[in-house]
Amino acid sequence: AFSGNTNADSVVYYKLQHSIKARFLRFVPLDWNPNGRIGMRIEVYGCTYRSEVVGFDGKSCLIYIFNQKLTSALKDVISLKFKTMQSDGILLHREGQNGDHITLELIKGKLSLLINLGDTKIHPSNAQINIMLGSLLDDQHWHSVLIEHFNNQVNFTVDKHTHHFHAKGEFSYLDLGYELSFGGIPVPGKSGTLSRRNFHGCFENIYYNGVNIIDLARRH
Repeated sequence: AFSGNTNADSVVYYKLQHSIKARFLRFVPLDWNPNGRIGMRIEVYGCTYRSEVVGFDGKSCLIYIFNQKLTSALKDVISLKFKTMQSDGILLHREGQNGDHITLELIKGKLSLLINLGDTKIHPSNAQINIMLGSLLDDQHWHSVLIEHFNNQVNFTVDKHTHHFHAKGEFSYLDLGYELSFGGIPVPGKSGTLSRRNFHGCFENIYYNGVNIIDLARRH
């Protein structure tokens, strides 16, 4: 609760201790000033928000090739926002030499995170993880995605709904290359994705381990 002013001209200013992120703010008056007239005026000042947006036409993809020496072998963090009217499409894909791959795919309006060890003969158990989150994500509104993979722990978050997955053993040894594609798979390999349809829509603020991918693509 915030107390207002007691006269007609003074300004009462509050700075929130913790930052918040919201689409809407609702103000509920609890009590009027007993010594003044009924009225309320509120101004809200936010922080600067950087927005980097890239569009995909269903035939294109954005490829990021990163330096092996600058990446952590134990942890990967990928975050982005997307909006689309298409119910199917590849959002991101990363693949290794032996068929190991991570694929994020929109399937019938739901997001599927597929992690595959590729060679089931070497890894007969726990050879594949397939996590589905969200629904009706093809509504042309922005949706946020966060993928955190460290050791054998995977956190998959869509619009603040998180699925935590813990796998034993082999998933900490994914053999993945140093090429990450967004919006599609440039040369389909052993991944065996379900639809193979490229993404048609927009991405905003793609980050891989702190690197702004869209800004990097625009500058280079």
